[in-house]
Amino acid sequence: MDLALDRLLTAANQIILGKQPQIRLAVCCLLARGHLLIEDIPGVGKTTLSHTLARLFGLDYQRIQFTSDILPADIVGSSVFDAHQQLFSFHPGPIFKQMILADEINRATPKAQSALLEAMEERQVTVEGRTYPLPQPFFVIATQNPAHQIGTFPLPESQVDRFLMRIELGYPSRQAERELLSGQPRHVLIDQLPVALLPEQLAGLQQAAAEVHVSPALLDYLQAILAFSRQSNDFASGLSPRAGLGLLAAAKAWALIDKRKAVLPEDLQAVLPAVAGHRLNVGTNDSVAIVAPILKHVPVL
Repeated sequence: MDLALDRLLTAANQIILGKQPQIRLAVCCLLARGHLLIEDIPGVGKTTLSHTLARLFGLDYQRIQFTSDILPADIVGSSVFDAHQQLFSFHPGPIFKQMILADEINRATPKAQSALLEAMEERQVTVEGRTYPLPQPFFVIATQNPAHQIGTFPLPESQVDRFLMRIELGYPSRQAERELLSGQPRHVLIDQLPVALLPEQLAGLQQAAAEVHVSPALLDYLQAILAFSRQSNDFASGLSPRAGLGLLAAAKAWALIDKRKAVLPEDLQAVLPAVAGHRLNVGTNDSVAIVAPILKHVPVL
């Protein structure tokens, strides 16, 4: 499966040009059983990235366009009365797919945004007191427009914390943009992509990532990072235990992609901006700058 994962990354990089670090982080997020938030301006490839990953992993894919008038029932589904059978039957909503693109999530009201909370945390939804399991694997990619744009509703902290990682794609380099302008449309190339990994193979990789070895010294380093974030005046609030678990899971997946059986401090450092940047409220979205004090002041033990 190592070779299949390499082929998957290579194929994704041929669709999303010049964004190798972001693609690797997105795959890492999926291997860690997390959810991904992509924050950027419209038109830089957020939807294309999600569709590419769904195609390469062979996952059932559904795009949900979030708007100001969308209701929770439009997402999770609702019970509808069947006059012939004289009973209510549940009609599943679009969330019942293996990969969901919550497009422009911050254009929906907080009530609609909250419809994803249970799904992302528990992999299930509850409608009128009855619980329905979601397909496995279940992976949410949400896109978010910059907060200064018209018609956006800020995501509550509880919602933001459900995302293991937040990344930005940014503008392409000059060379990548030239290839983009002179090549075929991305949607045509995506339709031609072969499946690189089957869902059951993905489940195997997720299990393998969870079993990557973590030494006591590495846990000491992780705890030192968490402690610094909570004690430093650089941050309004520190990283939660959930963030610590997510950071460890992401580091394990990063090590697996590198074909290693143990986590190194460099793995924690590689995923720290994407995992911690959106959880440390410092008034900027530059994840690398946000975590810079942590990497500077916390020594590798």
